[in-house]
Amino acid sequence: MSIAQTFSALAVVATTLGCSPPRPRLPAEGTDALRHSVRVGAPLNAAVSYLMAGAGQRMIFIHGTPGSAQGWVDYLSEPLAESQSMALDRPGFGASGPSQSVASLASQAAAVVALLPADGGKAVLVGHSLGGAVAAWVAAEHPDRVFALVLISASLDPAQEKTHPLQHLGEVWPVSALLPRAMRNANQELLAFKEELEMLAPKLAHISAPTVIVHGTDDALVPLANVAYMQDKLTGSAQVKTMVLQGQNHFLPWNSESSVREALSWALHSGA
Repeated sequence: MSIAQTFSALAVVATTLGCSPPRPRLPAEGTDALRHSVRVGAPLNAAVSYLMAGAGQRMIFIHGTPGSAQGWVDYLSEPLAESQSMALDRPGFGASGPSQSVASLASQAAAVVALLPADGGKAVLVGHSLGGAVAAWVAAEHPDRVFALVLISASLDPAQEKTHPLQHLGEVWPVSALLPRAMRNANQELLAFKEELEMLAPKLAHISAPTVIVHGTDDALVPLANVAYMQDKLTGSAQVKTMVLQGQNHFLPWNSESSVREALSWALHSGA
């Protein structure tokens, strides 16, 4: 493969994975005081880094792929009243281990479970994009620990998962060596994601927490068809609220913050 072909392949992989979200209002260096870490055992067996701010009902924010806890900083610097906001670097991203990809939703979910209240209390789970599938896995496996579920631009329907043929180039040397860790791990996650969603599908009926779905009509990365799928599968949820945002794309936490905060507020009070 020539240098030109290699970088063309990199561009295709990057485009397929999407672009980075807008920068948060608080710079990364301003979050140092909010940073903590926890060691998570099997099946993950890695250290997980997270940000935490505020006090009250715990809300755990789960980013998509790629990404990091930093993407949620605006929600931590201005948390909802009476809430404690936590945002983790998902395994394989940011300051969390391991260095390689963790494609298993069960292993990703273990990192979230480690952040649930130590006293056995419940948490609101907030998942964006692939993070929505992680949140749903936790809510299905631990229904007694989830106060409410917020699914933002969430990808849950396996039928909607399409792999670009050139994504497989991200697994081939020298392309794999040239990809940054976050991009390489994201590519590996997405290559395995359809199968992971198929394993999640029968679990969705076990989710009992009130759930709010927030999705943009112009989401080019996670099709709007995911909304109908979630509405059909979340049969055990105490209540399902849907917010379809006209003309909005995939990056709702940053370009539709007021609507996302409305959904968070609904979740914070619906589980009471």
